[in-house]
Parts: sequence; structure tokens; C-alpha cells
Amino acid sequence: MTSLNPVSPPNAHALALQAVQVARLYYEQGLTTDAIASELGLSRPKVSRLLSHARRSGLVEIRIHDPEGQARGLEAQLRLRYPFLHPQVVSVPPGSGEDLWTERVATAAASLLSNLLRPGQRVGLAWGNTMNAVGRALTPRVISDVTFVQLNGSANDSDFVSGFVTDTILRFARNFGAGAQLFPVPTFFDDPATKQAMWRERSVKHVIGLQEHADILMYSVGSHTARTPSHVYSAGYLGTGDLKVLADEGAVGDIATVFYRADGSWQGLSLNARASGPDLSLMQSVQESVCVVSGLGKVTALHGALAGRLMHRLIVDEVTAQAVLALSEPAAPL
Repeated sequence: MTSLNPVSPPNAHALALQAVQVARLYYEQGLTTDAIASELGLSRPKVSRLLSHARRSGLVEIRIHDPEGQARGLEAQLRLRYPFLHPQVVSVPPGSGEDLWTERVATAAASLLSNLLRPGQRVGLAWGNTMNAVGRALTPRVISDVTFVQLNGSANDSDFVSGFVTDTILRFARNFGAGAQLFPVPTFFDDPATKQAMWRERSVKHVIGLQEHADILMYSVGSHTARTPSHVYSAGYLGTGDLKVLADEGAVGDIATVFYRADGSWQGLSLNARASGPDLSLMQSVQESVCVVSGLGKVTALHGALAGRLMHRLIVDEVTAQAVLALSEPAAPL
């Protein structure tokens, strides 16, 4: 029987030096085992044994940085901070730009909607840049007896011409072979009394009834500080005076053109009396209320929406998720 004698200290030192030499060529310079064998005058099996020794003895440490692992960790932190929330954090490549973040988040949202949707359901959609991106990421699938309902009006001079809102809603409907219920009222009324009168019209009451009985809601948060400002801010819906009033009253963002404060409250903001979007309690009551957010300019708006529990599901990129969690950190005691 052959016995294996322990390597003496000098031989162990030489073995370690040779293993480090091989490991540097393999891991740092990217040489193949064949190339290393040729360069050092060793056999290929010898090179493999030296690499194994380097790993086994701790001369080489292999660390796997799993981007999905980081995303799952952020999801756990969001659930801990906001127990009502079902978050999905989307990984993005390090150093990538916000356009790619939006693309990844939109693809995840499109996939979720396809998985959630069932025959006979109604889906309330709040139009905007993010929902436009989600619509473009959809994969065609026919689901019977589905209706997509526009959550807020879109009538203003520019969008009557551009078709931005109509195209977004219809894209969702066509993708699923579904019906579309548009909401052809002004985004903001000039006079709250005009809105109240319009809300008594049968055709308008019909759309509002569909909104209130939606099975799924999908929307984003609006912010004028986003790198690409939300459509309601960039397309002429709000004047300078409106923006000043919102700032003075503490508004930090909007959902379906209904504005809210940093604590998530929306009651008493003057512009909401003229807004066509639904009361934000709808986002609290519908169990499948899905908020889709991407971009550091939306962090404050998202933080406020989370404070008000204005969603049950959140799809967000990992960079924005990290920033929201940092903003949510409790203040250190003095």
C-alpha cells in the first residue's frame, strides 16, 4: 500500500509559490490551462492540480457578485420597511443609464401584467411616459373579454394632435385583443364647477364606474424633477402658476394627474379639485394596484406614494430602489 507523506514546509512553500504563479496567469491574465502549461513547461494536469490547490488552500478566493442577489436583498428591505408592499426590483448593469433602467423596468411590468391578466377583467391605466414604455414592451397575447380603461382625461391642445395618450391606451388593448374605454375629458378643468357638472353626465359616470370596479390598476408616479419630465409636466398641461401653487402646497408628485404630498396625503390640494384622475383611495383599495417607477428624479415622488400606501405592488429598478430606501432611513437620534 502506498502511503502519502505530508509535504515538508520548504516543499509546501514552493508549491504555494507555483500555485500563485499559475493562478495569476489563469485569473488575472486570462490564459488557458494549455497556454500556462506551455509557458511554464508543465503538463496540463499539473496546471489543473495547481489551480485546485490555489482554491482549496485559500490562495485564491472566488466571489460571485450576483446582480439578482442584490435585487432580492433590496426587495426584502422594501418589504420590511413597507409591510403592505409586494416589490419587484429589477437588476440593471453597473454604470448604465436611466433609459436602460426604464426599458428593463417596462419589460418586467409588461410581463407581470400578462401574468396577472385573466378573462373578463378590467384594467385601469394612467397614461404617461412610463406606461408608454410598458405598452411598447408587451408581448402579444389574446385574452377574452378584457377592457382597458383610461384613468384620467387627456384633452389639451397638444395631445389632441399628437395622439400620445390614445395611442398608449389602444396599444395595450390591441396587444391583448381587448376593448378600450377612453376618457375624453380635460386633464385639468379650468373651473372645479365645470368638472362637477361633467361628472354628472351619464357617459362620464359610466367611465368612472369602470375605473372604480377595475381588477388591476397600472400607473407610475409623475415628477417634474425626472430626467425625462413626466408627460403632464412637459406637454403643456400645467402653467407656471400651477406649478407654483403645487410647490407652495407641498405637492411632491402625482398619480394619474392627482397630486399628493410627501406623506402621501392628497386631500385639500387645490389643483386636485380640477383634476380628472380618480381619488387616490382607489390605489389603496384595488389589491392589484401596480406602480411602475424608474429614475432618480422620481425618488421623492415614489417615497411620498409609499408613505401614503398608494400601491400594493411596485416594480422599480435597483438604483432607484436603493435611493428610496436611503431616503426612508429613520433619522439618527441626537
